[in-house]
Amino acid sequence: MPASRSSPPSQLLLDGDPLGKQDRLVLEQYRAKAEHYLCACLRLNNGSNVDRSPGGMLYVRQWNNLQYASSAAFLLTVYSRYLAGAGARLRCPDAPAVPPSELLALARSQAEYILGRNPLRLSYMVGYGPRFPAHVHHRAASIVSHKANNRFIGCMQGFDNWYTHKRPNPNVLTGAIVGGPNCRDEFRDDRTNYVQTEACTYNTAPMVAVFARLHNLSTAAAEEGCRPGAALGLSAKCR
Repeated sequence: MPASRSSPPSQLLLDGDPLGKQDRLVLEQYRAKAEHYLCACLRLNNGSNVDRSPGGMLYVRQWNNLQYASSAAFLLTVYSRYLAGAGARLRCPDAPAVPPSELLALARSQAEYILGRNPLRLSYMVGYGPRFPAHVHHRAASIVSHKANNRFIGCMQGFDNWYTHKRPNPNVLTGAIVGGPNCRDEFRDDRTNYVQTEACTYNTAPMVAVFARLHNLSTAAAEEGCRPGAALGLSAKCR
């Protein structure tokens, strides 16, 4: 499908821009900003890098940091595939030719951290693994279901009766990713600790694509008998 002036930047990057120099200049700005951030995540940006926790989580800020780790994982995943398809490498100030496999490896490390490969051995995706947050800051998850108690629960009543109680949430918010730990990989599973326990759709949404890509590569490697690690390295056989 040919690109048009109403096309999103991602489509123009993939399909090319037949409409002239002005559009190409705008796209170059998008690409420059994306590559600057990718290099910062990879710690190859001449000292201007994204911080990491001791356990390896990309760290931007205290409040709901996993929104940044998951978004970075998404960008790393998409860009690694783009580079692999173009036969290109990422140019960073500290490394002139970063292979796509390095981007995907970092994306995978963030996914694994979220799912429990971290110092606390805690999955930050609710409902996944043997240990996950049980006191998610979420009204529907923390208030007993209507089937269990059909009495009317008003707004303030829900807050007064359920917000501060210490029991685990009666409803498991399966698939939600909470705000996550601080810069020292510390996490307090408390409903009132909304900085860390609030579940947000923009935490989970980017990881859908990351998990889909990793699953696709893993399946391809298994079906085609690729050597271990070939899918991560984006070999021609397992791409």
